[in-house]
Amino acid sequence: MFELLFSYPARIFSKGDIVFLGAAPLWALGIAIGAAAAGLGLLIMRRTSLPMARRATIWTLQSLLAALLLTLLWQPALRVSSLKPQQNVVAVMVDDSHSMTTVEGSSTRLDQARQTLDSGLLQKLSDRFQVRLYRAGSGIERVAKTADLKGQQVATRLGDSLKQAAGEAATLPVGAVVLLSDGADNSGGIDADSLAEVRRLRIPVHTIGFGREKFDKDLELTQVELPARTLNGARLSAQVSFRQNGYANRKARLVARSDGKTIANREVLLKADGRTQTETLLFAAGNPGPRTIEVSVEGLDGEENAKNNSLRRLVTVETNKPRVLYFEGEPRWDYKFIRRAFEEDKSVELVSLLRTTPNKVYRQGVANPTELEDGFPAKAEELLAFQGLIIGGVEASYFTPTQQEAIKMFVDRRGGGVLFLGGRAGLADGGYNASQFTEILPVALPDRKNTFHRDPANTELTPAGRDNLITRLDDSPDKNAEIWKKLPYLANFQELGTPKPGAVVLAEALPTSKGRLPLLVTQNFGRGRVAVLATAGTWRWRMLNDHADTKHATFWQQMLRWLVLDTPSRLSVSTPKTVLSDESQAPLRAELRDKTYLPVSDALVEARMTGPDGITITVPMEPDPLNEGVYNANWTADKPGSYLAEVTARRGDEDLGKDLVNFRREDGVAENFGLEQNRELLEKLSSETGGHYYKPAEINKLIEEITFSEAGITVRETRDLWNMPIVFLLILLLRGAEWFLRRNWGAV
Repeated sequence: MFELLFSYPARIFSKGDIVFLGAAPLWALGIAIGAAAAGLGLLIMRRTSLPMARRATIWTLQSLLAALLLTLLWQPALRVSSLKPQQNVVAVMVDDSHSMTTVEGSSTRLDQARQTLDSGLLQKLSDRFQVRLYRAGSGIERVAKTADLKGQQVATRLGDSLKQAAGEAATLPVGAVVLLSDGADNSGGIDADSLAEVRRLRIPVHTIGFGREKFDKDLELTQVELPARTLNGARLSAQVSFRQNGYANRKARLVARSDGKTIANREVLLKADGRTQTETLLFAAGNPGPRTIEVSVEGLDGEENAKNNSLRRLVTVETNKPRVLYFEGEPRWDYKFIRRAFEEDKSVELVSLLRTTPNKVYRQGVANPTELEDGFPAKAEELLAFQGLIIGGVEASYFTPTQQEAIKMFVDRRGGGVLFLGGRAGLADGGYNASQFTEILPVALPDRKNTFHRDPANTELTPAGRDNLITRLDDSPDKNAEIWKKLPYLANFQELGTPKPGAVVLAEALPTSKGRLPLLVTQNFGRGRVAVLATAGTWRWRMLNDHADTKHATFWQQMLRWLVLDTPSRLSVSTPKTVLSDESQAPLRAELRDKTYLPVSDALVEARMTGPDGITITVPMEPDPLNEGVYNANWTADKPGSYLAEVTARRGDEDLGKDLVNFRREDGVAENFGLEQNRELLEKLSSETGGHYYKPAEINKLIEEITFSEAGITVRETRDLWNMPIVFLLILLLRGAEWFLRRNWGAV
């Protein structure tokens, strides 16, 4: 409709400038319009006896008509940049990836794209421009004819393809890009750098979308979040996200497999269509070494795409044993039973110090006869050698200011985990509300004594605790909550005060003498994490249950693993993706610290890569100029298979550490996901670059609009506006409205 009234597409007006071709200056037009309005007003006042409001209406209509006619005398025109015929290149990029072979009706998307080009689009473009035809996948490759498009590209990376096309614009007058695609990009979208490069060259990208925007019956896994590393014997929590259409209120089954064996499964109820749903799946980590975990959703019939129901993730089960230091201020039942629970966990080493008299401690689990012979570490380096720390019923004043600062450093700088236990000499009663510990504690302790009560209290999980790995005693959140309610009551509890912003309350104490009180609270601090358990009475969970009951041991083992699991070593290596789906770039990131865990930026850091077919290569890692102590490398995994990166760091003759990271490259996977047309991405790409999105039936508009571009070799073109149909209609409307009003008012 707009083009019918204004002769040109709306986007041409947005790209062009309104100019006046008449010889007289523009200010003269303003004077002429003002004079005409004044003359008409004087004439109407003298010759018309209508009421003032009606005279004003007649004057307005006549003045508008006069202004319109005078404007036409000044010859308005639209000046736009247009591409010079046959002197500019139009790059026609066709998505030649496997997703374009999806059948839509009686033909594939790629067939429809070829038909769109062969039915006249390529010929019409060739009549005006030099046309280059490309297949697009991970990059672009020039082809001679549409028959060369086979849909065999294993991945779609539109950002890389556009960046390559923009690179050709440095030597060729590329005036525009026409992209035919379903928008199923495997790289997560078009990166800002690629868009910025295209915008800098002012190359408009016109997109033509193919495929349905929503399948009638389909479920797709969108994400599986698993830790890249875990401890031997630990339990893993997989956060599985998916969305579906056509199966609302149906039941499906989440399944996790490793080495072909089912390690966990759970039935879930599917929620509303089109809504992303996240569920939790728990399973044991298994034996040390790299493990490939495949998570899938099963039990659905009639799916239009069943290949997007599973995802793989790589988890490395560590062989090393983190060490935890447990300092207890007095002999008590909990000390005995906590140690017993830890002794059953072979993945962690527990070193304990029990204060038996004011100046004497009893050591257990030490590595050698001299370790901790003087009691709690007096030097920070000695404490930083551990990964976790538990502080039992000991007053804050027992620790010197240097030791208190070392404990804070242990969490903040070292990234360790600290657990504070309740007791008659702990927390607020032990003076922790007036020490350096106040900063790292996840609660604001009461400013008073007598917060420790020897009264019975039941326990109950909060909503956050129902799904947390620390408090998970059963895989079902509902059953887990019931188990906690039925645990033997605690014989004591301690008032914690108010949880800080950002803290998470996992469990509450329900004493008979008070309301609900926080019992187990966690919070991240710096690089590490801190927890408070406000009781010294969990031992009753073991003593008052059957001898075969493992709830007490399970809770403490999970608590212990939470303390140490994410504690980094001096050299810590990671990669953002442990499974590369149809991509080869493997970014590596190493973080290096000295013995006091300060960043080290002057070391020699190298990654020794090993992979399929005996691949072995050493890759240097470069310091990150923006992040002290961080080293980066970007390596290309050329072949599918499993890879190991062994990273070492040296400074002179000093060995600063070693770490390993495993990852896999898998091909033929990425194009199974995101098969619906991603119209949102295609429209955004066009709007961000000055192009336009079209459906295949609208391509006739593309031929006209593609001419108007500021890229390539252009000329300034002027188009008259006086002959637009809207001008004629406005003249008729203004004159007709005046005649209609005059007749009704009897002033004809």
